[in-house]
Amino acid sequence: MRNLLRISVFAELFCLAVSIAYAAPPAGQKNAPGTIVIVFKDGHRQSFNLSEIDRVEFGGGSYVTQGEEFNSSQPSRGRFLGKWEVGDGGGHTFYITLNEDGGAYRSLGGVHGHWVYTEGEARVTWDDGAQDAIRKAGSQYLKFAYSAGKRFTDDPDNVTAARNTSRPPV
Repeated sequence: MRNLLRISVFAELFCLAVSIAYAAPPAGQKNAPGTIVIVFKDGHRQSFNLSEIDRVEFGGGSYVTQGEEFNSSQPSRGRFLGKWEVGDGGGHTFYITLNEDGGAYRSLGGVHGHWVYTEGEARVTWDDGAQDAIRKAGSQYLKFAYSAGKRFTDDPDNVTAARNTSRPPV
């Protein structure tokens, strides 16, 4: 009987040690620097070394590359893709098309350009030197127009509403 009790206690201690060894780290414990840990809905975790990751992709075409911080309060890059109806500052509208490859087209004058996603906004530089920025302001989007020679930090020439006609609002 005594041997059975010893074996039972030993088995319980062994099982406890194994479960502790495979348990997730305590909530307050930080993960190793240079890693990302994905926690799945069922509770299991998987770690990845950041040096092996090129980018993290999210649904809707948005992604985060190394050195870029993800901020959920800003619209994703993918949110800016498509055809935008914008104002010209004089009461008329025209369209700006932003493509996945960074190319841009302005229906006003048929001008091409390129765009980049910077600080949560789309910044377009046109081949004629003008620049436009599409920014989220509260629950709406606005187009800020800058003439040739101005910077995105300067006062805009005009600010008008912007609406993505390619997709329903996200």
